[in-house]
Amino acid sequence: MRLAKFLAHAGVASRRSAERLIADGRVTVGGELVTDPARDVDESSDVRFDGEQVAAEARVVFALNKPAGVVSTAKDTHGRPTVVSMIRSAHRLYPVGRLDSDTTGLILLTNDGELANQLTHPRYEVPKTYLATVEPGRVSDRDLRALREGVELDDGVTSPASVRQVKFGLLEITIREGRKRQVRRMVEAIGHRVVALERVAFGPLRLEKLAPGKYRRLSAAEIERLRKAAATIPRS
Repeated sequence: MRLAKFLAHAGVASRRSAERLIADGRVTVGGELVTDPARDVDESSDVRFDGEQVAAEARVVFALNKPAGVVSTAKDTHGRPTVVSMIRSAHRLYPVGRLDSDTTGLILLTNDGELANQLTHPRYEVPKTYLATVEPGRVSDRDLRALREGVELDDGVTSPASVRQVKFGLLEITIREGRKRQVRRMVEAIGHRVVALERVAFGPLRLEKLAPGKYRRLSAAEIERLRKAAATIPRS
């Protein structure tokens, strides 16, 4: 197995981040400093990161219903609660992508850097579905069509989205991009504002009956469904 992939599987970092760590001279193999991320290693290779031995560990994925006010990081310099602190696990976890502090709903956490990278990489366009409570509550067919076809933001036109008005003032929006505060900015672009935002699905997984602040470990079958979603490149 390549060194960068080994570090990702061990939960040290995503594969891309692991490549940077290796290039920075923070990884040794058998006591030798290695800067080539393609170096072949296995569990007997004595891989060390910053002097500490790295061992492959079981890869896990958790689903968390993030409450408002919780940040999507492993640590926070301002002392705010983090998604990682909400899960009791012996594994070193990090979030798959981010949700804004004021956005609630489904977020995944894992120690599988390769899977996390695939789930968030723009190339694979893994869909994410949100319920947005908007004001004013009446959204015209023209505005709905604009959201579906793409709206102009300060960082470019959005890709086509799946949008439906569930009821007055409530939109269900599915996007395949991951721009910062994208759903909120899309809604602002049509002259409305989001007053509450909840992510209810990530790829094939749905939030369903998971209560706010609660989490669960995904089954092997659910993880495999995620892998298949992340390995499928949509056709143009």
